[in-house]
Amino acid sequence: MVNVENLVKRYGDLLALDHLKLEIKEGEIFGLLGPNGSGKTTAISCILALLKYDKGDISIFGENITPNNYKVKRQIGIVPQNVAVIDELTVYENIDYFCGLYITDKKERKRLVEEAVEFVGIEKYVKMRPKQLSGGLLRRLNIACGIAHKPKLIIMDEPTVAVDPQSRNKILDGIVKLNQNGATVIYTSHYMEEVEQICTRIAIIDGGKCIAEGTVEELKKMIKTGETITVESVLLNEEQISDIKSIKNVFDVDYKDNVIIIRCGSGKSNLVRVLNYFQDKNVPFGRVFSELPTLNDVFLEITGKQLRD
Repeated sequence: MVNVENLVKRYGDLLALDHLKLEIKEGEIFGLLGPNGSGKTTAISCILALLKYDKGDISIFGENITPNNYKVKRQIGIVPQNVAVIDELTVYENIDYFCGLYITDKKERKRLVEEAVEFVGIEKYVKMRPKQLSGGLLRRLNIACGIAHKPKLIIMDEPTVAVDPQSRNKILDGIVKLNQNGATVIYTSHYMEEVEQICTRIAIIDGGKCIAEGTVEELKKMIKTGETITVESVLLNEEQISDIKSIKNVFDVDYKDNVIIIRCGSGKSNLVRVLNYFQDKNVPFGRVFSELPTLNDVFLEITGKQLRD
């Protein structure tokens, strides 16, 4: 559905996109991850033909995307990170206005607006103005404005920023339902658990390049971390920390504020070996956690950066 080939974009001496390649298939919820400054926003702006680029090709629905290709643009919905609604209009009027940019028939538009209102669950608030809404309801309105015209491709840029857990769950459930109803979704977020929960395939961008791509399970197989063991309320000296680093299959140890995080490669008995060491050395400790790799582990190991840097 979306094909990006060798995309290059420069801002003066800064290379924002370095021969970026992406292929987004019809029916996917495609997660796009990257640290700040990685090129995500630039890539999306180029895909939408909002930004000129220096080199490369972009096609959507098999057609080259250009600023004037309204046939393609009518089939795209955008939910921006910054809420983009009109404060002077009511909730209903906002959705009607943005839907009207694509749908001119009043009867059809009325039906679509009502469906969008029901879909995001804001029936009780249609006569209110945006400034009267909570953050979660405002985000839902933002989504309704972007999807009311029933686009085939929806780009969602961090739609759950600064919302309460209940609204976040409502939004995530809505994205999955949109996908089940036939929409392909490009999804960006700083919340790894969201991406891991709903995305069928994920690309990690850094330095303007796609450095890893695949399903969550495929990405997890690309990294060294097979298990992360966390031990709380444990007092260790330098010699003991050094001993733990030498335990079989351990490749990284982080000790801070009496909590030790031990990263191990794939294999059996990692936890047993660590606990045996504490028992042999008579080291008291508190709670112990053992976790399989998460998407956050993948991101950190592949990029060397925290997503929220």
